[in-house]
Order: sequence, then C-alpha cells, then structure tokens
Amino acid sequence: MIQVLLRMLPLTRLAFSRLSEDLRGVVLADVERWAPELEPVGDGPFQKFRQVFLTFPEFRSLLYYRLAKAGYGPAGRAFNRLLAFCYPRQVGLCIYAKEIGKGLRIQHGIATIIAAETIGENCLINQQVTIGYSNKTDRPTIGDDVSIRAGAKVIGGVVIGDHVKVGANAVVLKDVPPNCTVVGVPARIVKRDGVKVDEKL
Repeated sequence: MIQVLLRMLPLTRLAFSRLSEDLRGVVLADVERWAPELEPVGDGPFQKFRQVFLTFPEFRSLLYYRLAKAGYGPAGRAFNRLLAFCYPRQVGLCIYAKEIGKGLRIQHGIATIIAAETIGENCLINQQVTIGYSNKTDRPTIGDDVSIRAGAKVIGGVVIGDHVKVGANAVVLKDVPPNCTVVGVPARIVKRDGVKVDEKL
C-alpha cells in the first residue's frame, strides 16, 4: 500500500532530473538499447527513460548500480533507496563490476551474476550468465560490443576482446581475441573475422 501511494509522486521525473550531464548520456545510451522492444510513447528523452524504467526491472538494476557508483551524498542515497523501494530491481540479478560502459543491455537477467573488472560499451548479457571470479582477485575484462548468451560462464582474469560473441552455455576460462565467436565447454573459437574455423583458445 505504501509503495502504491509513493508511486503517485513524480519519482521517475525526479530521478531523471537528478542525473548529471555525463551520467545522463550513459543512461540514455542504455535506454536506447531497450527502447526498440517497446511501442514508443513519446520522442523525448524523459518519455523513453520513463517507459523503459517502468517496463524492465533489469534496466532498473543497472540504473541503481550506476547511481550507487555516482555517489550523490546521504540525501541522494536516501532518494535512491526510496526509488528502489517503489520500483524494485530484477530479483536474482547481481551487478558488482568496477566499471560498465554505456549502452549495456541485460536481457531477462534472471539468475545472472555480473562481477567483471570492466565491461565495455554496447554489450549484451542474457539470463543465467555468470561473469565472475576464479579467486579473490581475478575477474574478467569484457571489451566493446560483446554479447554473452544464456547460461554462459566467463570466469577468472580473462580478457574478452571487442566484437566477441559467447554462445549459450559456453564456459570461457581463457582470453578470447577480438572478432570471434566461441562456443562449447571449454569454449573454442568457431568463427574468426567472419570466417568459420575450429580453434582452441
């Protein structure tokens, strides 16, 4: 009941207005990755933000991660907690990365752990993915334009190059060069620079 009453407040507009110029650019790049799935309700940046925010709990999880990294002081953190109370994040989606580039899309996001060192720009992560540590310090570095499909595991201090596709249920324990598609357990390269191959990592 309290959640319903609080939702009557203009919380989404307040959240959008509080974004710094730099953070707003990053968040709107995220929005653009989700927006094509929706029927447009308006062309303005706030209208798109609000529609994606209200529709996708995965987007809210990413937004709350970005807000937490940005700081905002005690009052800002209190507002962020209020926003998350009224509009919950995706259950079972955990984000612990040191840095995430703009334009990340998390599709479904159920049972997904994102504990990367860094993630580049315009990446896609499906459900039941684990990106995580092999010990207390070693975790993956993900490049730009990388897609990691459902059930894949990327573990340890590996480097995933730009424009890599990690197939569903693949297990990646070694570095992957740019412009490759990897599949299997353990993962192997099946396409490099658009040409079919069969290579071990």
